[in-house]
Amino acid sequence: MLKIIEFPHPTLRHKSKPIKRVDSQLRSVIREMFDLMYAANGIGLAANQVNLPLRLFVANLAGKQDEGEEIVFINPVISRERGNEEREEGCLSLPGLYGFVRRSTSIRVNAFTLDGTEIDQEVSGMLARMILHETDHLDGVLFIDRLSETGEITARDTIETFKRNFEDQARRDPDLQPQNIEAHLREWEARYC
Repeated sequence: MLKIIEFPHPTLRHKSKPIKRVDSQLRSVIREMFDLMYAANGIGLAANQVNLPLRLFVANLAGKQDEGEEIVFINPVISRERGNEEREEGCLSLPGLYGFVRRSTSIRVNAFTLDGTEIDQEVSGMLARMILHETDHLDGVLFIDRLSETGEITARDTIETFKRNFEDQARRDPDLQPQNIEAHLREWEARYC
């Protein structure tokens, strides 16, 4: 059973590996990712955020099941970044924390959907921002890494609270021990990457 992990869980800093195969278990994982995303009122969710080292994310700009379009991005590559704009972002792995992040306003994205169809298109606006945010996750980068100096200062206390909470959890939960996290990531990479 998947759950959204919170900062500073080590998998959030793990650089995801490209996926080489899709099977029924991965399809089931992706469905569960959509369900978790909707339950948390999100519009995108990267595999890292559910403790999986796979280069994929799910998205639906409507943020509601049965509305908008569900898209799975497998092995996304970003190019042709143009323009820039600063807008507020949040993250399901840092619930309640928001900050202004400068990102490109237009990008080209190349990826594959769950059925193997290639995505190769120019996108802009909120879709481009979400794709950049989720692709950052796959590279082990969080939106807090892109905050301005003022944004970092504003977020500092909340980030320290996340760290203390994780340390408390890690003392009680063997799944959060570094060697167990590493073994879990290697098992999934061996299966799909």
